[in-house]
Amino acid sequence: MAGLTNPEDDIDDAGHRPQSGAPRYSRRLSDKILLAFHHACDQGDYEIAEQLLRILESMLTRRTVPPDANRRKSIESLVAAHERLWHLRHPEENFN
Repeated sequence: MAGLTNPEDDIDDAGHRPQSGAPRYSRRLSDKILLAFHHACDQGDYEIAEQLLRILESMLTRRTVPPDANRRKSIESLVAAHERLWHLRHPEENFN
């Protein structure tokens, strides 16, 4: 059948299909970093969680043009993440 291609022919050596056009992402990078932060907290890896927060803070505090419409919500999420990490690192003070 002329004109038909086998979809398997498009897979590269790493098992990935090349994307046509611009890549489409369902979440912002900052959201993915925040999810990774919570995952690190859930795993008890507080050093990695802290590093992820520093990266997220760096992303949110730099000036963007045009300004991000969700910046306030993102900063509130960052503050909540810092609070979570503090409570995880200081469990004895959670009840005082």
